[in-house]
Amino acid sequence: METAGSSTAHIKAKRSKLASRPLRDWIFDTVVYVLIIIITVVTLYPFLNVLAISLNDSVDTVRGGLTIFPREFTLENYKLIFSYTGLVTGFKISVLRTVVGTLAGLVSGSMVAYTLARKDFQGRRFVSVFLAITMYVSGGMIPGFILIRNLDLINTFAVYILPGLVSAFNIFVIRSFIDGIPYALQESAKLDGANDFTIYWRVILPLCKPALATVALFLAVGQWNSWFDTYLFNGSNDSLTTLQYELMKVLQSTTTSANNVRGDNMNQLMAQVSPDSVKMAITIIATVPILVVYPFLQKYFVKGMTLGAVKS
Repeated sequence: METAGSSTAHIKAKRSKLASRPLRDWIFDTVVYVLIIIITVVTLYPFLNVLAISLNDSVDTVRGGLTIFPREFTLENYKLIFSYTGLVTGFKISVLRTVVGTLAGLVSGSMVAYTLARKDFQGRRFVSVFLAITMYVSGGMIPGFILIRNLDLINTFAVYILPGLVSAFNIFVIRSFIDGIPYALQESAKLDGANDFTIYWRVILPLCKPALATVALFLAVGQWNSWFDTYLFNGSNDSLTTLQYELMKVLQSTTTSANNVRGDNMNQLMAQVSPDSVKMAITIIATVPILVVYPFLQKYFVKGMTLGAVKS
């Protein structure tokens, strides 16, 4: 253990080292810190401005001039939006599709990536080229709709999961990470009697946490923000509507006088809030869940993207 005297001497040595730093180092550090502060302010200001408008009185918002603080604080914008009953069902379906879609996409993508990373898989070059082609060539919206209809996926929850179950980009991210894991680990596991699934589940997946967290963030954001598939396939089914789709309808109802407004609840919403207030409140509602999840995945996200970018 360090004594009090040695600790004091260590502190004094650090102070003397800082005091003896050249002036150019102090100038460089100052410039770097100033730039970081400016970038932080520029990055945070739009979000804080959106939050301020969403928390400001809708009538006062029309005057403009709001910065990062609301002039007349109120929660009425959020109360009126959440008073629309369709948002409750939409929120439940969005959470469910995000969780199920993310887990299913991770399992399917990692399985394919593990197979393509196996050196003893003879067809991995052909499959890799085939997957790469799908990233640049697609059948289009109409053939895709016909396929979904022929598979009887319209007005079902499965239409949110199955069409995007396998993503070529996510497969390549995970495979690039697996390629950096020594193949000797798989060979030693085989010598111990492990089969392919055991190697995948017990050896590969625990070592691929950064890549899996990166792909999980991609999948979760995509599932949470998706609304167009609801519009195409489940727009007439109120029990399978999503939060983003319902928020889109609320936004349209406050910016246009469309004839398809449903219920007195929506009429009340249109009469009492301004379009700007609704837009900003909707932005906050749609963004906050992802902001809550992101800090838990950030350290893996950075590592996974860095390693995936420099390999193969």
